[in-house]
This record gives sequence, structure tokens and C-alpha cells, in this order.
Amino acid sequence: MMRMYDIIEKKRNGNTLDKEEIKQMIESYTKGDIPDYQMSAMLMSIYFQGMTDTEMGDLTQAMAQSGELVDLSEIPGVKVDKHSTGGVGDKTTLIVAPIAAACGIKVAKMSGRGLGHTGGTVDKLEAIPGIKTVLSQEQFFEIVKTIGLSVIGQSGNLAPADKKLYALRDVTATVESIPLIASSIMSKKLAAGSDCIVLDVKTGSGAFMKTQEEAIKLAEKMVAIGEHAGKKTIALVTDMDIPLGENIGNSLEIIEAIATLKGQGPQDLTEVSLVLAANMIYLGGLGSMAECRAKAEQAIASGEALRKLAKMVKAQGGDARVIEDPSRFPKAEYVEELCASTAGYIIKMDVQECGTVSCMLGAGRETKESEIDYAAGLTFRKKTGDKVSKDEVIAYLYSNKKEILKAAKERLAKALTIGVAKPALEPLILARIDKNGITNNQE
Repeated sequence: MMRMYDIIEKKRNGNTLDKEEIKQMIESYTKGDIPDYQMSAMLMSIYFQGMTDTEMGDLTQAMAQSGELVDLSEIPGVKVDKHSTGGVGDKTTLIVAPIAAACGIKVAKMSGRGLGHTGGTVDKLEAIPGIKTVLSQEQFFEIVKTIGLSVIGQSGNLAPADKKLYALRDVTATVESIPLIASSIMSKKLAAGSDCIVLDVKTGSGAFMKTQEEAIKLAEKMVAIGEHAGKKTIALVTDMDIPLGENIGNSLEIIEAIATLKGQGPQDLTEVSLVLAANMIYLGGLGSMAECRAKAEQAIASGEALRKLAKMVKAQGGDARVIEDPSRFPKAEYVEELCASTAGYIIKMDVQECGTVSCMLGAGRETKESEIDYAAGLTFRKKTGDKVSKDEVIAYLYSNKKEILKAAKERLAKALTIGVAKPALEPLILARIDKNGITNNQE
């Protein structure tokens, strides 16, 4: 057994840790045999010295193996997982999982809850009356076998080392380390047991990765980790300088996902969802990228993807009537309009602020214990690049807390910039990364 002191010194001096050292360190820390002050020193050493792809792969495997590993082998077919690094208005899981399932891909997905300005898929799903996001493994597997998809909350014992390390990173200013972010995300993906993984790495003002360069670097590292673990992995770097779709808030986002599965969704959300779904279908071995894109489009056109979502909701105890008729969702008591103070073009949106305003209205959590108001949130009628007239409605704010609306509206107004010239917009999909490096998205 090497002393933790020696492992810290080795990494502090810029040397490469071997697999055994990493495994021993993670096992001992998870058990409580290594104190937080020593692990803090290690995290800071990694922050400054970085890690090789092999070290990152070994760290991720050790974290994945620190708890329960889900074995999906009894579910026939190729199991493909999808993960987003989190954004505002990002309801793509609720669209891409049904599309992939309609094409014959099995999606056994464990999703997280929202914290801060980004929403969580499980919170969105729980806006559906009666739906259960906590299922036994037997129930979860059975639904995936019969319907092709199930989305549930993360199990309590998936990658416990990650939970401990994340809490420590949070208080030691080591969150923004690419090796630590990559291993944190991928440890949970490996533990969840799918054969292939599609990653949606968001970049921009509403994302964790603010610059495209950082996002591409993170995507490359996560793909390397996935491939190192024997999982086919593809990452897409997508724009989050504008909210995705028009709705932010839990039931509002479910309503928009349903519209998209009917072929009536906003263009940006539809496009990102189709590209993500096509990559999932491609990893499932069902054809070239172009053929998989056509299959994804057909799953929407035929109505089969929407039927998959309704079947999953019903199988998980939810009221599937809201999928057929979204007007059944409860409405917020108060609605406030935000109108343009001047004519021109929306040249910039602070997307993180838009997410924060949605939380203020009741759609998100300030702390883990916060109650969510499923009807609260925002609907944008205009976004970056759109022309507005003076006094034209830019957005609607929905809440059941009347006293918060004025402050929320003022804050949202400050998050939007109106100018005279139409801005140039970034593409929605900025890069596609697989084991061969950065490739053109449509290959």
C-alpha cells in the first residue's frame, strides 16, 4: 500500500499516477480512510497538473466501481445512453429517448434533478401527474424490455465516490478542472451500464462550459474515457448562448417536447433533438448518419415516437392523457408580459440569468430541499436574432407567487440586450467528436 502522502507528492510534481494508485486512493477515500484534507490536496494537484487520458480513464473506472454497477445485459438489443452537461430549456431527453426507442434502440436512462439555473429531466417528468421516477430494477428493466425506454432518477448507490468528491470540489475551488468534470460525468454513465453513449456538451452563457474551446476539450476527454472503457461514445458540442426552444419550466418544457414529437416544435429544439437522436440510432448500428437521420424524422412523422412517450408515462404510473392533451397540465395563476422597451433586434441573451429568473418564479431549486412549482416558468416569443417592435411581447412569465413577478420581470429585462443591427448567430451544432477526433456532423 502506497501512502496517500506519496501519491499526492507524485501528482503535485507532475508525474503520472498508475492504475493501482488511483484505484487504492478512490477505494480508501470512499470508505473514509483518507481524510478530506489529503484528498483536497490531491484535487488541487490535479487541477494544476492535469491528467493523461489513461489516468482519467482509470480514475473514472475506479469511481464507477465505487458503488453499484447496473448490468443491463438481460435487456436484449443495443442500449444507448444520452447525457447533457446541462442548459436552459434543454428538454431533449424527453424527445430523443422516444425517437430512438421508436427506431428500435433500447434506452434505459437514469437522469438527475436540477440545481441552480439548469433544469433536471426528472423534475420535468414529475410535472406529469402520477408518474413514478423511482422504480425497482425489475420494474425498470421490464419497461425497457417491453416499450424500449424508461427514464428514472439516479439510484442512491451509483458512483458514491463521485458524490463525495463533488462535494469536496465544490468547497475547494476545484470544480472547473476538465479531468475532474469528465471523470465525474462519465463515472455515472459507465456505472449505468449502457453499451454506447451520446454526449451533448453545451457551451455558451447558459452552460457550464462558457467557451467553445473548453467545451470541445471536455468532449474529447469524455469520448476518450468512454472508448477506454469499451463503450462507443460520440459527443456533440451544442450552442447554449440562446435558450433551447421557447419554454423554460417543468410542465412548460413537457408541453414543448410533446409539440416537437408531433412535428410542431420550435426549429432549434427540433434540429438539436434530431441530430442527437440520429447519433444514438447510428451508435445502435442501424445505418449511416444520413439513414439514421431519416429514421429519426420518420419516427416523428409516423407518430410512433409520441406513442412511445405516452406508453412510457403510462407504464410508470403517469396520467398519459396529458400527452394526448397537454392543456390538462395545471396552469400558473399569474401571467406577466415582458415587452420590448425599444424597437430593434435582440442581440444578446444572458441565458444563465434566464434560467435563474425561471427558478425565482418557482420552476427550480435554490437548495436541494426547495419545492418546485411545476406550472412556473417562461415562454419566449422572441430570442436572439429576432426583430422586435416597441412594446411587442418578448416573453411571458408564469408563477403562482404574485409577489415575485415584478422583481423577476425586471431581472429578465436586464438579461436581454436590444440593438439596432441584426447579430450573426452561431450554428446550433458546433462540433461532433468521436474516437477519430472532430468530424463533420453529417458524415
